[in-house]
Amino acid sequence: MTDESAPVPTPLEALDGPGPLARRLNQVHTRLWYETVHQDLTGPQFTVLSLLDAHGDMDQGTLGARAHLDKSTAAPLLRRLRQRGLVDIAQDADDRRRKVVRLTEEGRGLAVALAPRVTAVSERILAPFTPKEREQFLALLRRAVERSPDQGGDA
Repeated sequence: MTDESAPVPTPLEALDGPGPLARRLNQVHTRLWYETVHQDLTGPQFTVLSLLDAHGDMDQGTLGARAHLDKSTAAPLLRRLRQRGLVDIAQDADDRRRKVVRLTEEGRGLAVALAPRVTAVSERILAPFTPKEREQFLALLRRAVERSPDQGGDA
């Protein structure tokens, strides 16, 4: 039920919402990533390499879920990483329907080498905030994405 006496926002006022601000933050992050981290490795690709480094071999479905990738994104992303020699993909010996993804030594080396640069991007984005504000900002962002309707939260 809507409150008919509530003022109707103008299009310009609508630009103050999370969508336009999230898009602008993503633009800043993408520019800093390209300048600081790597021109040929995307954030999602780094995420996959990092998850494999931290957790070891993983089936493709579990890896996609942990990296928050849908199936249509995960398969081509993994194919590109495999073509570059950063991961190996093989059928699971126990369940031939599953594919297991393994980080190669080259993939591990790249993830380890880029981790400080990824952290530097985050530091630059968070630079305007005090340490307490950083914690609050990141906690609020996590809550927003964890409780969003597409993540199964009851927003």
